[in-house]
Amino acid sequence: MQPVVTVGLDGSPESLAAARWAADEAGRRGLALRLLHAWPLLAPEPDPATASPHAADRNYWSQRLVHTAEAELRARRPGLSVEVALVARDARDALLDAAAEAEMLVLGSRGLEAVESYFLGEVSLPVVARAVRPVVLVRTAPGGGEPAPASPGGPVVVALDPRTPRDEVLDFAFHSAAARSLPLLAVHGRSVPLHAHTPWGADHGVTEEMTTDARTRLNAALRPWREKYPQVEVADSIRTTSPAKVVVEAATGAALLVVGRRAHPHSLGPRLGHVVHAALHHARCPVAVVPHPA
Repeated sequence: MQPVVTVGLDGSPESLAAARWAADEAGRRGLALRLLHAWPLLAPEPDPATASPHAADRNYWSQRLVHTAEAELRARRPGLSVEVALVARDARDALLDAAAEAEMLVLGSRGLEAVESYFLGEVSLPVVARAVRPVVLVRTAPGGGEPAPASPGGPVVVALDPRTPRDEVLDFAFHSAAARSLPLLAVHGRSVPLHAHTPWGADHGVTEEMTTDARTRLNAALRPWREKYPQVEVADSIRTTSPAKVVVEAATGAALLVVGRRAHPHSLGPRLGHVVHAALHHARCPVAVVPHPA
């Protein structure tokens, strides 16, 4: 099977913005694009000899939205391989299966509100939490169906804990930066322990030790990836404050934010850490959530 970027379509401006972003990403990476629309009430493809008008009507709007998007994206990216998948299934299950077969799954993001945040509302967060491959959430530009614009030359930002760096996250981040010819910014935040707080602020000796240790570990984690991607300019930012705050602030003006997620066994149920939640709800740029072993 040809490697693909899969995007979930529901006809909303958010999902169309995600499709445009996904088409551009597939073009950068030399991959095919798959447009997926899932609806449990889709009728099976009818036999022309016995087809009923009712079955054709039931599928009309689904077919129209995916084929309209397909025509636009082919015009946007001439030469891009585009395929369409209409499946009569629950959207969550269909997206999870599609994610397992794709290089990445791309979904539209609706805003900051917890209830209405993402593609199909209650569907996307469980998909992000369970998918075995990276999932990218894409916001729209104000008042339109285009992806929110990235700042010219804005970096790819990757959130890292240098004590436990993850190859899956670094690989995705460096590959994304190289594909865009953009710099990479590795960020790390770590809250100061309670015992280091004083009436006049944090103990400078403790914060200095924390920063030095984090930078040593971070440089060690980044070294093999700098060697693999020598064309990528790399910088780092280490701050002694909340990791979630550091990540959200670093995402301002970024082309893409990459965060990791522990892939928990299904018996434990899906979990998203506070850094991932903060990124999904508050970062304005596209956010890639990359699963890695717990």
